[in-house]
Amino acid sequence: MKHLLLLAGLTVASLSVQTRSVQAQAPSSSSTTPLSPAQFLGYKIGDRFTPHHRVLAYAEQVARQLPNRIKLIPYGTSYEGRQLMVVALGSEANMARLEEIRTNNLKRIGLMEGSPTSATQPPIAWLSYNVHGNEAVSSEAFMDVLYRLLNTSDAVSQKIMNSTVVILDPGLNPDGHDRYVNWYNQMLGRNPNPTPSAREHSEPWPGGRYTHYLFDPNRDWAWQTQEITQQRMALYQQWMPQLHGDFHEMGVESPYYFAPSAKPYHEDITPYQRKFQQTIGEYCSRYFDKNGWLYYTRERFDLFYPSYGDTYPTYNGAIGMTYEQGGNSRAGLAIEKADGDTLTLRQRIDHHYTASIATLESVADRPAEIVKEFGQFFDKSRNTPIGAYKSYVIKSNGDAGRSKALLQLLERNKISFGYAGKAQTVASGFNYTTQKTDKTVSIAAEDIVISAYQPKSTLLKILFEQNSALEDSATYDITAWSLPYAFGLQTYGLTTKLTPTSTAPAASAAAPVPASAYAYLVRWQSVPAVQTLAALLKQKVRVRAAEKQFEVEGKTYPSGTLIITRTGNERLGDRLGSVVMQAVSQAGAEVVAVQTGFVTTGSDFGSDYVTGLKAPRVAVVLGDGTPPPSAGEVWHFFDQELNYPITLLDMNTLGNVEWNKLDVLILPTNYNYGRFLNERVLTAIKEWVRTGGKLIAMERAAAFLAGKDGFALKEKEDKPADKDKAKKDNTTDSIKLYADRERTAISDDIPGSIYRVNIDTSHPLGFGLTGGYYALIQNAFNFDFLKDGWNVGYLKGDNYVAGFSGKNAKEKLKNTLLMGVQNYGRGSIVYLADDPLFRGFWYNGKLLFSNAVFMVGN
Repeated sequence: MKHLLLLAGLTVASLSVQTRSVQAQAPSSSSTTPLSPAQFLGYKIGDRFTPHHRVLAYAEQVARQLPNRIKLIPYGTSYEGRQLMVVALGSEANMARLEEIRTNNLKRIGLMEGSPTSATQPPIAWLSYNVHGNEAVSSEAFMDVLYRLLNTSDAVSQKIMNSTVVILDPGLNPDGHDRYVNWYNQMLGRNPNPTPSAREHSEPWPGGRYTHYLFDPNRDWAWQTQEITQQRMALYQQWMPQLHGDFHEMGVESPYYFAPSAKPYHEDITPYQRKFQQTIGEYCSRYFDKNGWLYYTRERFDLFYPSYGDTYPTYNGAIGMTYEQGGNSRAGLAIEKADGDTLTLRQRIDHHYTASIATLESVADRPAEIVKEFGQFFDKSRNTPIGAYKSYVIKSNGDAGRSKALLQLLERNKISFGYAGKAQTVASGFNYTTQKTDKTVSIAAEDIVISAYQPKSTLLKILFEQNSALEDSATYDITAWSLPYAFGLQTYGLTTKLTPTSTAPAASAAAPVPASAYAYLVRWQSVPAVQTLAALLKQKVRVRAAEKQFEVEGKTYPSGTLIITRTGNERLGDRLGSVVMQAVSQAGAEVVAVQTGFVTTGSDFGSDYVTGLKAPRVAVVLGDGTPPPSAGEVWHFFDQELNYPITLLDMNTLGNVEWNKLDVLILPTNYNYGRFLNERVLTAIKEWVRTGGKLIAMERAAAFLAGKDGFALKEKEDKPADKDKAKKDNTTDSIKLYADRERTAISDDIPGSIYRVNIDTSHPLGFGLTGGYYALIQNAFNFDFLKDGWNVGYLKGDNYVAGFSGKNAKEKLKNTLLMGVQNYGRGSIVYLADDPLFRGFWYNGKLLFSNAVFMVGN
């Protein structure tokens, strides 16, 4: 976000809520009817795809014509510099008091101090379009919805406008949207070609679905790792709508999907929210039946994972729902379906447009009821919060990096927290680490305390729940996400109510760091230490790392601790201290200066067990077959979190790589390695590793290498007893109900569950993970322990912690390698069976991944 490339004519908008009417750039119309989209664009909606800036330009034109009924609210820019903006509209009376409506809403639910200035409150309905950029139909539908709502001769529109404040976001992911639209418009001839095999129906990798860094923004609502999500959620928290609709597209052959959602519903979704799902379905079906359109409900799209555009608003008290139109990027302007019918862009627009109006009408018919239920949701949160735990205690444990990262996430979600303020002991508490209840819990004054008695109590409970209850195991996404495991922080859930202090206890004054010292030490325990290392290596500062725990000048330091000595950095002279302090300060790490390299225990700083770290030249492979987020996570981590250079290598160019200019090669998961990693390329990679290179193989990349010549990783073989059991099972396995085919298949699935990992913290790949490591596992890999290498992380018989794991998947994951290192000549091969950077929110995995890049093989 610090390096946004602003496009001509676009400005960065403040994140604070601000409304503006666009000043007239042309003579204003005195008519109460704005220009239609076709009049403004010069073509009918549905005749072509509209670039993001032209969609916004239409909204600006309408705002110039009707300044008393529509306000534009810019809230930032995308990474590539495109404007982010929502449109608020309503009756003239409501728009005249728009800020009062917004603040009254926050005061009613306890997110703003003070009392509402009015006894009545119109509901706020927020519709979000085009979160997936290549599901571009919804940005087109936005223009039709806007035009319809401002039609004063339309009874339904007037009912909506008089009773509701509507917020429309025309494009949540404009970078992805324009990536798709620009490509499609280049492919298009004079007329669209509906033949499915035509090139206009085969969008190239990575496609427009994702953000600039190839993240999925529809899975980022709670985690807020991307700049577009952070800016949008800052605005969302300042409005807190009673209803949120999220508009998508799915496969070409599918019809239309709207509420009610599929099971599982999270257990904490209220009866009213469940009931309103049915209400939305009834309103939408009424319109769709009238037009003879096909649709379906209650299948596939559930309400469970907390970081979607339907679940996140739901866990924040709103009515949240997903809408899915058949089409997606393949459909283009027109495509022939399997049944011989042709699906057109205009038809897809009509469906989203109609569902939008139907949803808003369902709110307009019961405004007082919706506002009342919304208020009661938050009243209960503040006074009688759900869940067994009424307080959470997070131990500080001297790791400010992890704590700071978690608190930043809480702040972005408006979850309040404080500190214990004094040392105390409570009777009992659930220990997330041991997964048992401790008889007593000792709390230090500096420990973080989160009370469940607050407006965001439901969201707090869901994000912290150790194991979410599943009413149905057929889910659409991951089934576990508990933040104590994601951040690797020792946490307790308490059944007693603690009232935290509002300010952090005064930190003990840190000893001044002298400009001149024998060495500077940085504990290797979380991301700030990695950022410090990255900054120093970029400046060619020589950094060492301790392989063993040591004690010096009365303090103990863990393995992995960074040691920056004057020896080796003579060129910096007296500047060394200031260079180190600048890197540490920017990263938020802690540094200790020592005046000797002679340790009390462990290895002296000149020992062979204190190894030098070089600045690696890193590359990640991406291209056809790579799920874009698996590569984007790596790119984003280096580029945005570490500010360290990384080269993106297209898979097609692997045969031409100058291997002597590369130190680390990262292979994320990919479905086409068999095509790109042919014998010639693999031979070149192995020779490069043999001469000192480091290969990091993640997920399917590791699976692809398993069993191949030169690679120590192997899949487990069935034991004789297992084979006999399989034969017995096979005699009856063929007798299955066809209707049960989906549930039979999920016995092999693990859609995202948490497992405790046995870690060898003495190995460089395990440095800094002394508090334990929990993995979010999504694939039932089946790797044997390395017979020639280091088994750094593995699962024993029962390491399961939370989430759904199919019966067969659980068996596979017993006594299984998760991460290991093979020495190969002078180089190393790191096997990571799972993705430690998953969606950018699994904080504990970032240190593990950094170990693979910077620590292993030195």
